Amino acid sequence: MVGNDEIRKALEVVIDPELHRSIVELDMVRSIDASPNGVVDVTVSLTTPGCPIKGHFQTSVADAVAKLDGVTHVNVFFDVLSDEQKSALQQKLGRGALPEGSLAQVANVICVGSGKGGVCKSTLTANVAAALSAEGKRVGVLDADVWGYSIPRMYGLGATRPAVSPQRKIIPLESHGVKVMSIGFFVEEDAAVVWRGPMLHKALTQFLQDVEWGVLDYLLVDLPPGTGDVSMTLAQLLPQARFLIVTTPQQTAQKVARRAAQMAEKVDLQICGVVENMAGFTTPSGERFAIFGEGGGVELADELDVPLLGRVPLTMPLRAQADAGTPLTIEDPDDPAAQAIRQTARGLIAIAPVQLPTLPLVEVVPPAAPAAPDESRKPVGMSLPMA
Repeated sequence: MVGNDEIRKALEVVIDPELHRSIVELDMVRSIDASPNGVVDVTVSLTTPGCPIKGHFQTSVADAVAKLDGVTHVNVFFDVLSDEQKSALQQKLGRGALPEGSLAQVANVICVGSGKGGVCKSTLTANVAAALSAEGKRVGVLDADVWGYSIPRMYGLGATRPAVSPQRKIIPLESHGVKVMSIGFFVEEDAAVVWRGPMLHKALTQFLQDVEWGVLDYLLVDLPPGTGDVSMTLAQLLPQARFLIVTTPQQTAQKVARRAAQMAEKVDLQICGVVENMAGFTTPSGERFAIFGEGGGVELADELDVPLLGRVPLTMPLRAQADAGTPLTIEDPDDPAAQAIRQTARGLIAIAPVQLPTLPLVEVVPPAAPAAPDESRKPVGMSLPMA
């Protein structure tokens, strides 16, 4: 008979897709009961009764245990963590609050930061998201630049207020195939947001947990400049996120972007790559001028030992389309800046982990031996002479 320790070991491969840790490590395996006839009962504790990833656990637990020798059938049951157990889990994760499942269906969270303003980080975020969508990916953008929100204008959404679902979840607006959420939807158009740290923390928590993001391949988070409250809050709420650094070729900007990388390292955010923005100005006739110098992005990527995902030139249509509300990668995909941004999006796709489907084992039955010929059915006739 299979033992409980062996079953618990097998369950280490079952990963919570939101917390990115094993359910054994998270102490979510509440009980294991193995019968002599090979039937195994496993009870898993969820954070909420209506957890949207319950089906994921149902399938993954059953598949993991069913592979063990001697197991004939697996029953998976569920209960809910008590307040004390939730508190212990929060302490183990170092988080102020547990997710309620809104991001459970988001495969990749990419925080786009620069350490300083003026590097067209938001323009890059809006266009990379549109480029990912054009590649067939399901994409969302969270405008976390609370003081300098501009994503709604870049997608032509203005100050439209989102609807609320019957489940009391905010439904993000959608433009050009991208789901968008921003503080700009909840304030008067172009109004200044004058908030301190606690209010920012609460707003960002709502944007992550009370928004119906649904199934997404990528959620891009447009960070504000600097390394202050917003960046630390997001690092706390999104420990599985990765950090994309945007810099210009100028050495001064590259040094400031390095501080953003240091912030990411201190809060254990993985840096996935660097993008060099404004990598020269390309005129309509095709001439190129290195207005902001050369090589800052390459140096930063080499220093951090991460890939340089793109070198995006500054073109007039890139600026114009940001004001017009249609991403350049959609309006003019042949523009030099649009081509570089599409290359950046493909780079993000290339470095994202892809979970390959597991094919079930199929028992191959060898063909039966051919039956002996029936003497009564032999062909009759005369033999012809061979040449």
